Amino acid sequence: MGRILHRIALLVIAMTLLAACGDGGLLDGLGTRSQEVVYGDTSTTTTTVTVDTVPPPLGSRRASALVWFNDGIANEGAGQASQVIAQVWSRGDGASSVIQASRSEIAAALAGIQFPELVPESVGWVTSQLVFDVASGTLSQDTSAQFGLWSLEPYTSDSGRSAVLWVRPARSADTVGKVQSETSQDGLTLSWVAEAYHYEVLCPGDLVADYCWQMQETMMPLNLLLPEA
Repeated sequence: MGRILHRIALLVIAMTLLAACGDGGLLDGLGTRSQEVVYGDTSTTTTTVTVDTVPPPLGSRRASALVWFNDGIANEGAGQASQVIAQVWSRGDGASSVIQASRSEIAAALAGIQFPELVPESVGWVTSQLVFDVASGTLSQDTSAQFGLWSLEPYTSDSGRSAVLWVRPARSADTVGKVQSETSQDGLTLSWVAEAYHYEVLCPGDLVADYCWQMQETMMPLNLLLPEA
């Protein structure tokens, strides 16, 4: 009798398992649900989350957020430094020493040139030029490039110019490692040498001096501020 009852019990268990594994059974789809719990829905499209950049200090703006007035200029030069310089010069009239140039052209013409990462919040535009020696058609050694920082659309009003930055190659007589400051009726002028270049920035008297010093302290390679291709 014991053996018979044991066989009946085994038969009942086997029938229960078969029913559970069949269509619509209790275990039907268990593997799929387990996979969903452990791995998630494998058909879900992955979404890339853009991480917000750290906000700039109060009263400041990042140079990457500015409108670069000469980006996309007609016949924009490309290639090696000598090629770009020649292309920009050919765009001029042969008499003017200052020729409008894009930031990409300036970065190519003057390898390693820097520009402030942080500018006053009032600044919205940047104008940029290469400066030439007219007699030779090569870059001037007194001022090779210059940038205008504007709070109004460039050239609509002189009062809209917030600061000016001049750059030239460094000379042996230049003082390295010290920022020279000078205050005049035109405003605050800071000058210094970094790497291979001498920089000079003029900030009008109505600009808080701290923002002028901040520009000097946050210089970074211009080629890191180029527009995306």
